[in-house]
Amino acid sequence: MKPSRIVIPQGSGRAYYHCLSRVVDRRIVFHAAEKEVFRSILRKLERFLGVRVVTYCLMGNHFHLLLEVPDKETMPKLDAETLLELLPLLYDEIVVEQVARELEAARNSGNLGWERRILDRYERRRFDLSVFLKELKQRVSIFFNRRNGRVGTLWEGRFKSVLLEDGEETLRTVAAYIDLNPVRAGLVERPEDYRWSGYGEACGAGKGAEKARAGLRSITREALEHPGIWSGAGATGAAGGEHVPDWTEVQRRYRLLLYAEGREQKPDEVTGKGGRRGISAEECERVAEAGGMMPLAEALRRKVRYFSDGAVIGSAAFVNGVFARLKAEGRTGPKRTSGARRMRGADFGGLRSLRDLRVRAMESTDRQPA
Repeated sequence: MKPSRIVIPQGSGRAYYHCLSRVVDRRIVFHAAEKEVFRSILRKLERFLGVRVVTYCLMGNHFHLLLEVPDKETMPKLDAETLLELLPLLYDEIVVEQVARELEAARNSGNLGWERRILDRYERRRFDLSVFLKELKQRVSIFFNRRNGRVGTLWEGRFKSVLLEDGEETLRTVAAYIDLNPVRAGLVERPEDYRWSGYGEACGAGKGAEKARAGLRSITREALEHPGIWSGAGATGAAGGEHVPDWTEVQRRYRLLLYAEGREQKPDEVTGKGGRRGISAEECERVAEAGGMMPLAEALRRKVRYFSDGAVIGSAAFVNGVFARLKAEGRTGPKRTSGARRMRGADFGGLRSLRDLRVRAMESTDRQPA
């Protein structure tokens, strides 16, 4: 039995998801101008709805997002001042003025319940994965259809999502997979050269870069273990001397993962062309002696189906814990007694998946236009 989308219930703490969605017929419809608008909508919804974008990649016919969804029960409720500050992100002046007058009338009446009902209209949409993706896809569709004089659906069905363990190994691995999409597709040679990805934006300048850097900083071990010390753009002290690393250190560690190289190729003896620096022949032989398991860095240059179809990814303990809950709810097959499955095709370390993808777990990625 294939479980439906798995969402951590409110009150269980923050949750991380890898989400993706494709354009209908997988046509290339997003070019530079469309991607700029897409990213603007993404960032505005991030702030308005309170779902953090850890990293992302906008491609010509699909997108990838690594999202952190806070536990709504632990988040402060909207007040009138905050709502009026957020509304201009998504609404025009007429709507903002109407809401402002409505809130003022409620305050003047002394009816606190009236004011709370106004705020709750917007509160109920916040910190919700499904609402975030629904509004993102709807707003991008409206923009695209108006721009191109078209009607009808833009997206190929509902979005896919994979629940991720909130540990550095899991999150950095999936983040790197997302940020390497344009490299695998042959659009750029280096991940920092692609403008419409989290890492590419983080390597730039300006407010966008700071936001992107904050997302990648948030999944360092230090930030995950001490969420209270993480303040967005900077780092603050913590008990025991812990600090969230600055961007220079975060980038160094993340870049090592992104820039792990494949096997070196000797240039053609006649033309002198075709050479490529990479992992030494000796290192490749060592991997072969170990059973031919593909190194994680090389696997990330390919399409890894676990990151889109694995349903749940994390340590064995995490996956088994989710499986136990699904089994108690009657959402697993009667013959299945355990949850965690070893991920095939590469050395994924301690990562496990809920689904055992026996066919096409690893695929090459064809080149595609931007």
